[in-house]
Amino acid sequence: MKNVGRDPDSLLPLTPAVFHILLALVDGERHGYGIMQEIAHRTDGKVRMGPGTLYGSIKRMLADGLIEESGERPDPALDDERRRYYRLTNLGQRVVRAEAERLERLVNLARSKRLLHGPEAIGGA
Repeated sequence: MKNVGRDPDSLLPLTPAVFHILLALVDGERHGYGIMQEIAHRTDGKVRMGPGTLYGSIKRMLADGLIEESGERPDPALDDERRRYYRLTNLGQRVVRAEAERLERLVNLARSKRLLHGPEAIGGA
């Protein structure tokens, strides 16, 4: 299995686009348009990913072993056969977790410097 022993920290920091894509796939498989919709929904429309950014990132993530194309398909009557579905690999799960932990440390540092006071202050800081 490719990249099994790879250190997730060697791929950090992630670009915001890659982090958002990985987060969108944590809940399960999605096709490209579904990933774009999930990101827009989760960020209340503040992050809109275009197809060029999405598919360029997906190509690199496939090469790095963070995601893989799924062979499973939903009911063909409910889906377009041209769609490609993607899912996280074990490495991808480890990398997205490592990035979330890295970002958490940064937020904690900002709090220690009194830039943020707590979870309720994030929107008002």
